[in-house]
Amino acid sequence: MSRKTGITETILRDAHQSLMATRMKTDDMLSIAERLDDVGYHSLEMWGGATFDSCLRYLNEDPWTRLRRLKAYIKKTPLQMLLRGQNLLGYWHYPDDVVKKFCQKAIENGIDIIRIFDALNDTRNIEVALRATKDAGGHAQACISFTLSPVHDTDSYVRLAKEFEKMGADSICIKDMAGLLSPTRAAEIVRRFKEETKLPVQLHCHYTSGMAPMTYLKAIEAGCDVIDTALSPFAFGSSQPATEVMVAVLKETEFDTGIDLGLLHELAAHFEKVKNANPDHVAPIKMTPEVLTYQIPGGMLSNLRSQLAAQGMLDKWDAVLEEVPRVREECGYPPLVTPMSQIVGTQAVLNVVTGERYAIKSKELKDYLKGRYGRPPGPIDEEFRRSIIGDEEVITVRPADLLEPGLEKAEQEIKQYITKEEDILTYILFPEQALAFFKRRQEAGCA
Repeated sequence: MSRKTGITETILRDAHQSLMATRMKTDDMLSIAERLDDVGYHSLEMWGGATFDSCLRYLNEDPWTRLRRLKAYIKKTPLQMLLRGQNLLGYWHYPDDVVKKFCQKAIENGIDIIRIFDALNDTRNIEVALRATKDAGGHAQACISFTLSPVHDTDSYVRLAKEFEKMGADSICIKDMAGLLSPTRAAEIVRRFKEETKLPVQLHCHYTSGMAPMTYLKAIEAGCDVIDTALSPFAFGSSQPATEVMVAVLKETEFDTGIDLGLLHELAAHFEKVKNANPDHVAPIKMTPEVLTYQIPGGMLSNLRSQLAAQGMLDKWDAVLEEVPRVREECGYPPLVTPMSQIVGTQAVLNVVTGERYAIKSKELKDYLKGRYGRPPGPIDEEFRRSIIGDEEVITVRPADLLEPGLEKAEQEIKQYITKEEDILTYILFPEQALAFFKRRQEAGCA
């Protein structure tokens, strides 16, 4: 019996975040939006991740306006966003009132599906956003950050999937941010998810190691319902496999997507022009098979390289690559996804460039070892923990339980700039960038 495979197109979010420093402008999207809507995608990922920050910081755009404008053109295809659980779109935890209001406003402004993940797979950091998404009428997709370690196995991922189902998730996504998921492992995990839960399963792989297209095919054969792909101008490298390739591959199987390749070629031509117009921000598209050894995602690799270059120490590159897995093991094997990739990566660089491990300890590492980001996936040696934080207390409660409500305070701080309720959320997430944007907007006389 044939089973249609859904495609989530990432060209408007993760694809250009991975390969063009999230610099695609809203106008570049709007000019092709109606044709994207004609494809028959399962969904269009077009918001969240780093897009919010980039709109304010680099493009002088209001991210909420981007969402509303695209929703006005895209009528048939669900719009999707990526949310970092209790971190929302930032790098630390926000109070529950902020998380609830953000999810409500995202859906009110046009988001249909919110993919919610936590860097540590700590379900306590996902539950409030998941519940708020459902309360607002959205589709809550609970997301598992995939990684390889002695404490991560298929059984642990199945337990997570079952917990998400109990929490009320509408679907499950496996997020393979480093391209580490092999075809065999993917088939095993997807098969178990389909056997032991009733939820649709989606797979998000980065191409970094080169395995992703094979992984997708084996996962689909095992029952995966939807895969994430990117139109070819922003595919491969540290992005997703190309939409055109997967559509062509699946056309010859019982899992045909039903998508017209001719229309995809037309769309790809548009995004090729967008890429060519932004040469300064385009990353080289190349495979990085060493990720299979060091488990460092593509974006993290480029950040580490730039940190070393700034210190004039690129000759220490190999030493840093070897230090990252050591720091990760000492920290209980966190998946290397935002913000844990930054915490582990920065500490590895500090350990190498100072010539003495943990001579300098980042604040973020200390907070992590105090439990302020959540529950580590694996055990942490208490002697190591004490060497970093001394006798400071380790919290065991959900980190957000320690936070005061944030909406009213933020509203008072920026009341002279507020033109809509969403401005308060923008300010809470990125205070410095938001204030600069609000002042420019006020000076220009724009609402």
